[in-house]
Amino acid sequence: SDPHADPEWKTSDCMTDDGISRGFFEWVLDAFEGFTSSVDGQLNSSAHRRGLKVWYDDAKKEHYEAQLIKLSTGDVGLEIGFHAEHPKDDDNQVVLDRLLAHEPVWREQLGAEAEAGVFIGADRWRRISEVWDAPDPDDPESSIEIAARLADYVIAVEPLRRA
Repeated sequence: SDPHADPEWKTSDCMTDDGISRGFFEWVLDAFEGFTSSVDGQLNSSAHRRGLKVWYDDAKKEHYEAQLIKLSTGDVGLEIGFHAEHPKDDDNQVVLDRLLAHEPVWREQLGAEAEAGVFIGADRWRRISEVWDAPDPDDPESSIEIAARLADYVIAVEPLRRA
């Protein structure tokens, strides 16, 4: 469907004081599902005004997100990628180390933009992700670009995470 044909696709509806409406990230999810239809496992998701979280089967602590974050400059950015968010940082480091052992595989697919390390704003969590400028909720192409990049992470990382 054409987002421009939807009268709800307007800044006044998509922007909130602290984020973009849940509707924007539901558009991202719709596109994402198309990009990842061949990925094994039961897709679970949560869309909200600050982002979209997806995970497979019961691995909610190891998931993929496209989420608005506050940058050190005070501006809002969009982080896209994989997160390990177990309660103990040692468990998260084990997950990241396992993925780093296969870095040539996911790096070839994700490129230099993907950064691996400590989570932005929470030292106990780990990530492989990148940060973009905040999306323009009036641009339907931005939801598709975000969905495609989030799908890149799932396609590159999920088989290694499961291995």
